[in-house]
Amino acid sequence: MTGGAVGTRPVVTVTLNPAIDQTITVDALKPGSVHRARAVRHNAGGKGVNVASCLADWGTPVVATGLLGTGNAAPFEALFAAKGIADAFLRLPGETRVNIKIADLAANDTTDINLPGLSADADAVPRVRETVLGLAEPGVPVLLAGSLPDGVPADAYATLTAELTAAGCRVVLDSSGAPLAAALASTGALPYCIKPNRHELEDWAGRPLPTDADLLDAARGLHRRGVAVVVVSLGADGALFVGGEGDDEGAVHGRLPPVAALSTVGAGDAMVAGLIAGFLQGDGQPGGGLETVARLSVAFAAAKLGRFGPNLPDAATVRALAAQVTLSTLA
Repeated sequence: MTGGAVGTRPVVTVTLNPAIDQTITVDALKPGSVHRARAVRHNAGGKGVNVASCLADWGTPVVATGLLGTGNAAPFEALFAAKGIADAFLRLPGETRVNIKIADLAANDTTDINLPGLSADADAVPRVRETVLGLAEPGVPVLLAGSLPDGVPADAYATLTAELTAAGCRVVLDSSGAPLAAALASTGALPYCIKPNRHELEDWAGRPLPTDADLLDAARGLHRRGVAVVVVSLGADGALFVGGEGDDEGAVHGRLPPVAALSTVGAGDAMVAGLIAGFLQGDGQPGGGLETVARLSVAFAAAKLGRFGPNLPDAATVRALAAQVTLSTLA
């Protein structure tokens, strides 16, 4: 399907620590109890892979790269082939990790258990760096997403961000903990866009951010330090968006009415895909296009809730949701 205005140059997604998501659906999760699963599903995943999958559904050309274990690469290869995603992953000996996700129907929530994964050798990061810099083109978004595997230094995203920015790329970073902190503390270029959730932003700030005003203040602080677009995802309550330049800085809160969810797994990644789609539609400019970016990213996340795995419905359905997004301008 074709979602909207996209160029012919592909978006690049980088996932250094992908995973096979095993989603187990139960009626109600009760610790210490025996459960009977309603369903079990397996999806090739990891943040960047999920974003690539949603962008491909939207009709955006995308190439996915990172590190993948040879022992269980088949689910990823099948996904890439089915959706027309260019596969530029580097293969390492061993198996990609498995993430267990327990979907609780009663609570409409998901509990994650992330298992250990691959360990990267000393040559892995330079090989990924060479691949990414070879794929990236000026003006095109490059997504750096997810956690880092053992053997990869915490400043890997910071280093890649500086190099990609120097090459004219717009870097979207969706990570947390030490990799996010290193990227935001870098004396080089900062990411063009970041999308922490409340907990991840609190972790970075080192303090609770209990109110929307607290979140907005932290997001504006990051924006004024040089992050062009700061998005704070709020789960069922939508997201805060801060962007623009100088006196034209804008801030909006986007939300949709509650959506019945088949699975919340990958909703945040769908939001990132919507951000990138919005940047492409608005030629990458956050100022006047902040509302477009907000509508698409909230709509992508909501649309994904009706699907298992990192998948979107047809473009018309997503656009209808985007039109229903309520935007509130924040002072």
